[in-house]
Amino acid sequence: MPLSSNMRSAIFMIVAMAGFTISDAISKAVIGHISFGQLLFVRGCAATAIIAVIVWRKGLFAHSRKLLHISVLWRCVGEVGATLTFMAALSQMPLANVHAILQALPLAVTMGAALFLAEQVGWRRWMAIAAGFIGVLIVVRPGMEGFTGYSILTLISVAFCALRDLATNRIPREVPSMLVSTLTAAIVTVAGALIIVPQGGWQPLGSYHLGLILTAAVILLFGYHFLIMSMREGDLSFVASFRYTGLLWAIALGYLVFGDVPDALTLTGSAIVVASGIYTLYRERKAGKPKVVTKSTGPSMAPDGL
Repeated sequence: MPLSSNMRSAIFMIVAMAGFTISDAISKAVIGHISFGQLLFVRGCAATAIIAVIVWRKGLFAHSRKLLHISVLWRCVGEVGATLTFMAALSQMPLANVHAILQALPLAVTMGAALFLAEQVGWRRWMAIAAGFIGVLIVVRPGMEGFTGYSILTLISVAFCALRDLATNRIPREVPSMLVSTLTAAIVTVAGALIIVPQGGWQPLGSYHLGLILTAAVILLFGYHFLIMSMREGDLSFVASFRYTGLLWAIALGYLVFGDVPDALTLTGSAIVVASGIYTLYRERKAGKPKVVTKSTGPSMAPDGL
């Protein structure tokens, strides 16, 4: 029996989340040998080149002047800030813990849309947002044993991701998305290059680690391809909840690759955040409001320089 469009879309989203998380796992493994600035530069050069070729073949560079929009600028600021803080946290924290905190992104987007874009958010969604951030606090556990300052960097990354997604939602429709992605990837690449020296300078890069970085770049683009297929195939309000499978991939890869086992507090906090996010999606669909969460352009819930 053929699958419905929503089921195909859900499968595509799960595959996309796997791609994004695998790319993060590879990046974390490589950061043990080179600085994350060097990683961003090398990976960014590969990703930017691939996207630029696609943009060139489509003739989209003819629309470059359309990038001169304030929302494009704010999207780039959000992506650069999110990527740098995310990579700094990823280099020092278990993969699952970082992704658990990032699950608060849809809640942050909803809150930001209410505070800065005058979106109508009812009391039920405000309660869900509050519960979600309580879940984040359980994962972060400030003042308790196991607390690390890098958790705060992950929260800052969430704030930057929310800025990115809200700014993207304000970019005029006539601005080609691929062109915006090319510009963002290029700027993140430059940002990575600028911090190589402060992080200890360029380190020799063998063929093995270079291959891993290039693989991460390709898998990242692979994930975006399935993400686009997912968004075009099914109902956004149904598909968006499957973004949370990224946390399951992070827990699995964290254990298989790095031997990390999330403790009870991390799992409890993660469950609260995910439940709050899914309830928020449900309320948006139920109320027929503008779906600020499902419009989030970073369904991987992580910065990626694209």
